[in-house]
Amino acid sequence: MMDVLHALRASGSISGAARELDLSYRHVWGQLKDWEAGLGQALIFWERGQAARLTPFGERLLMAERLAQARLGPQMESLRAELERAFAMAFEDGISTDGGDVLTLYASHDHALTELQQHASTATEGRSASPPLHLDIRFCGSVDAIRALNEGRCELAGFHTQPFAASGSLSARAYRPLLKPGLHKIIGFARRAQGLMVAPGNPLRLRDVGDVARLQARFVNRAIGTGTRLLIDELLVQAGLLPMDIVGYHNVESSHAAVAHAVASGSADVGLGTEYAARAQGLGFVPLTEERYLLVCLKSALEQPAMQRLLQRLRSRAWQDQLAGLPGYAPDHCGEVAAMKRLLPWWD
Repeated sequence: MMDVLHALRASGSISGAARELDLSYRHVWGQLKDWEAGLGQALIFWERGQAARLTPFGERLLMAERLAQARLGPQMESLRAELERAFAMAFEDGISTDGGDVLTLYASHDHALTELQQHASTATEGRSASPPLHLDIRFCGSVDAIRALNEGRCELAGFHTQPFAASGSLSARAYRPLLKPGLHKIIGFARRAQGLMVAPGNPLRLRDVGDVARLQARFVNRAIGTGTRLLIDELLVQAGLLPMDIVGYHNVESSHAAVAHAVASGSADVGLGTEYAARAQGLGFVPLTEERYLLVCLKSALEQPAMQRLLQRLRSRAWQDQLAGLPGYAPDHCGEVAAMKRLLPWWD
């Protein structure tokens, strides 16, 4: 039903929606009538000779679907990863059931990781031939991801941090107690743009968090423990502002996509998130920082065959070209095992 409503909205006609979905006009017309009868509500305005338009109820259905997808996206991606792993072990020869071909990764939600998961799950051929590698990704906040690594719940963690963060910054105080030289190893991954996600055209002319506070723009935040929550708090400190200066500071969403949806739906004027999430929703984007997204593992895990295969994939030209093609992303020391002080600006 949602596919039909999306197609109707885009094409403006039942016949156009039928062509887009490769269905017959009669089938789509009949389905719409059946759904309206079952729901007890009209989905479109049935006006002869006029373009097909969704009723307010139809529009609310699509809005509810987009909100569910935005809020549950990370969980659905994790579930998909678990299903892929289960079926891979059942159908593919040579895949170990003891975890040898699987790396469990707890990480701050990031679209590039989903792309990497799909890239790694495909066998490569030629001189650098490599069998599939299955990444079992569990999305959570950056701080929680590193805690999961330290508690032995995963082999790898993903987090992001700011290039401007000093040794006394909130980022440094949050991450430094969790990372130990000699125990942990940092792996380069990507740079990504973070900034203000705003309505198309940026009608409020927001340029920074100072404008958000001054104009009392309705803000939507991320939860405590996420890297983006650390970023907004860092930006407030730099601007000499307090959380109470931001309208909606305590209104939180679970992912960049959910924040973008809140802005797109009009329930908020602005949120902080990635350029990728903003572009995916057709929003305007005001860049504020290009942050580093990093992976971290225990030093003892570096020589595991699965970890070595992941590093090989990360260093490949094919993967780095794919990463560079994502809006707001660029490879950054990708697959390089580096000292903390090299990739973490606040480390001393």
